Amino acid sequence: MPKIKSKSAAKKRFTLTGTGKIKRHHAYHSHILTKKSTKRKRNLAYSAIVEHNLDRTVRQMLGMC
Repeated sequence: MPKIKSKSAAKKRFTLTGTGKIKRHHAYHSHILTKKSTKRKRNLAYSAIVEHNLDRTVRQMLGMC
């Protein structure tokens, strides 16, 4: 049986943590930052964990499921 290819876009956007969770970046932090508050920009800079209901979908895109 051949290996399943992973989506190139998903490889660039998601990383695995040591405990097996999937880490992602926030959107809306790349441009037009002048109208956004400092608090909002700071919170967008931090990474987040993929939600439980999307976990299986992301794992399929990464070729793990």
